[in-house]
Amino acid sequence: MTVRVLLADDQPLVRAGLRVLMTDTPDLVVVGEAANGAEAVARTATDRPDVVVMDIRMPGTDGIEATRQITAAHPSVRVLMLTTFDDDAYVHGSLRAGASGFVVKDMALEEILAAIRVVAAGDALIAPGITRRLLAEFAARPVPGPPPAALKALGAITDREREVLVHVGRGLSNSEIAAALFISVATVKAHVARLFTKLDARDRVQLVIIAYDTGLVAPPG
Repeated sequence: MTVRVLLADDQPLVRAGLRVLMTDTPDLVVVGEAANGAEAVARTATDRPDVVVMDIRMPGTDGIEATRQITAAHPSVRVLMLTTFDDDAYVHGSLRAGASGFVVKDMALEEILAAIRVVAAGDALIAPGITRRLLAEFAARPVPGPPPAALKALGAITDREREVLVHVGRGLSNSEIAAALFISVATVKAHVARLFTKLDARDRVQLVIIAYDTGLVAPPG
C-alpha cells in the first residue's frame, strides 16, 4: 500500500529533505506541501493525504490548531507532529488536538519515515526518548472532570479489555502487555482493536487520553 503524505513545515529545507528521501521510497509518496497551518488545512482537503507530517511552530495558524481542524474535518487522516522541540506542553497539546504521533527533527530520517508508516497503519507513535516522561506529565495534567460519554463507554468493555486499557494508558507496548497478562500478542491486538471500536478511539493515543481522563490510570503520586 502506498501512503500519501502531505509535508507541512515553514522551513523549505526540511520539506525538501523529506521529499527527496521519499523519492526513493516506493511505499511513501508526497502529494503536497504547506508552509503554514492554514495552508496545511486547505491542502489536506484538496490533496487527501493519508498522513500529514506537521511542524508545530509555524506562522499564523500553528501546527496544533491545524491538527485540531484536520482531525475534526477528516477523521481518517493521521497527523504526525515533527518539531525541534520536545517540550511537554507541545506534546500534550498535539495529542489533545488529535495527533497520532510525535517525533523530533534530530531523529534519523529513516526513523521519521518509519514513524509515518506506523501512524498510517492506524497505530500511534511517540519518540522513544520522551514517551515515559510524556505519560507522567500527561497524567499530571488531566482535563478537569471525565467526559460523561467516556465514562459511559467504559461500561461497555469487559474486565480483560479494561486491564488492557490500563496497560495501554501506562505506555506499554503490545508485547509488554502480553507478558504482563500472560496472553499472546495476537490476543492483545484483538483486545486493543475492540477498544478502538467500543470507545470510538482513533488510535492508541486516544486510548491513553481516555484512560487518564476517566481515572482508570491515576496520575503519578
